[in-house]
Amino acid sequence: MYRAKAVIVAPQIRPYRGDMEFMAISGSARRASTNTALLRAVSGIVSPAHTVSVFAGLARLPVFSPDLEQHALPPAVEDFAARVGRSDGLIISSPEYVRALPGGLKNAIDWLVSREEIIAKPIALMHASHRGDDMLAQLRTVFSTVSSRFFDDVFLRFELMQTSPGEIDTLLQAPQNRRAVIDFVDQFAARCERHGAGPSEPT
Repeated sequence: MYRAKAVIVAPQIRPYRGDMEFMAISGSARRASTNTALLRAVSGIVSPAHTVSVFAGLARLPVFSPDLEQHALPPAVEDFAARVGRSDGLIISSPEYVRALPGGLKNAIDWLVSREEIIAKPIALMHASHRGDDMLAQLRTVFSTVSSRFFDDVFLRFELMQTSPGEIDTLLQAPQNRRAVIDFVDQFAARCERHGAGPSEPT
């Protein structure tokens, strides 16, 4: 029987115990996306201290143009940016297309570049394949450029290629995989806290 292999890379730090709301963005527009399935499974596993909401709507965003920023933003973009702004941090999981990040994900990032929602937003990466290192390198470059709180050292990887969404949900329920997910989210939350994010931050 196939078993998911989790590789978690994160500092050993005290988990943050306050409530945090994370937005998990799938870089795939495919209905049966492995990355979307991974993030949905993660959303059901996190500790009670946190919530993870999955955004799988990149295909609804229009193609970015600076001209469109001169007027009221398209509703889909306005909603996307608002969700990013409300979140305590972003978790990104994306496939690799032709050794690069998908156009839909890059388009979404382009919509945020000139906006304040992304500037200091905590960001961490997940990955659903043993391949894709070229894309991951590009994501690290992009996110370390657009956000001052991209945490490259908080990373969780599963090997889930050619696994159905239902199988992914089952595989992540295995005790070692549940523990890896909970540790990853707790460690990300702790880093957010240390860098001044989260609901405890003065307003």
